[in-house]
Amino acid sequence: MPHQGPVDEHDKRTLRRDFLAARNRLTPDDVRESADALARRALGLPEVAGARAVAAYVSVGAEPGTLALLDALRARGVRVLLPALLPDNDLDWGEYTGEDSLARVRHGGRMELFEPAGERLGPEAVTRADVVLLPGVAVDGRGLRLGRGGGSYDRVLARLAAAGARPALLVLLYDREVVAHVPAEPHDRPVDAVVTPSGVRRFHRH
Repeated sequence: MPHQGPVDEHDKRTLRRDFLAARNRLTPDDVRESADALARRALGLPEVAGARAVAAYVSVGAEPGTLALLDALRARGVRVLLPALLPDNDLDWGEYTGEDSLARVRHGGRMELFEPAGERLGPEAVTRADVVLLPGVAVDGRGLRLGRGGGSYDRVLARLAAAGARPALLVLLYDREVVAHVPAEPHDRPVDAVVTPSGVRRFHRH
């Protein structure tokens, strides 16, 4: 996997801050229109069309919207799993059965998240998904993702690898968040594709 020396965490933080600041300048209409376009693009992917179970997440604030996609998947009879953040930043999972199955949860001083209100299925539940949607703030030409910095999805990816599970890994982003290069570390795993409102770009995982 490509790697150029130690990663400067300062560079990651600066990049993350710049991308999040750009998101915060979007209007609610921008976010809603992008969410509808993202749902259409994602639903057209063969991996998503053939999925029986999808591990996803509920977007918050100006994140690329996911609710339209979650509801469309459910309408197709797909099982949708959503994460619940554990105290050690690992993720448990629960099933999404509509917006009334969500609970608004605040973790410490961080932003409120929407998590599944029902039965917890355990951290291993993600290994049974056919598609995993990963949150992020950017992805580069190698398919390497810049995440939010909490490390939760690094654990998810390690768990998938340990289980020998190979779901399709997708990240939903705005067009401007597909960039030439993001700082990467040896353990970073590329995604299979990035979905933006204007299209889909695929990457080759080794």
